[in-house]
Amino acid sequence: MRKEEKAQIIESISAQIQETPNFYITDISGLNAGQTTKLRRACFEKNIKLVVAKNTLVTKAIESLGIEEAKLLFPTLEGPTALMFTETPNAPAKLIKKFADDGFPKPELKGAYVQECAFVGADKLGELVSIKSREELIGDIVGLLQSPARNVISALQSAGGKIAGIVKTLSERE
Repeated sequence: MRKEEKAQIIESISAQIQETPNFYITDISGLNAGQTTKLRRACFEKNIKLVVAKNTLVTKAIESLGIEEAKLLFPTLEGPTALMFTETPNAPAKLIKKFADDGFPKPELKGAYVQECAFVGADKLGELVSIKSREELIGDIVGLLQSPARNVISALQSAGGKIAGIVKTLSERE
């Protein structure tokens, strides 16, 4: 590979990391053509960009961005490497878990950089699956904010007849 091609790939990976800062480092070696096609199709459906890259080029791309936390992932850049870029922080983790549940040994998680935190090792998959996306967090907050209001409205509606009766009785006394 020529130096210009390497520089272009480094720039492409750097641009992708800046555009979608959540990325997973996985090992997809050993998948046959059918399994690879199934993985790529699943990635496409979940808006995950799957890129196979050389470890040295990925290292140089991360170094060029100067993200200190992401440098913790350098030890995972050994052997065959595929990168999964995503907007939804837990989507690749759920996809990897689904493939494992379906009996596929790969893709295997090597590490991840999600929400400005580095996760190293396959044992972090459970933590990554449980990370909530921005939309899920907003939904949780809205639900929490609506809960007390719903309780007050429900109490007022159920006691509506009683309150009206009390007010009517009090007004008749005068």
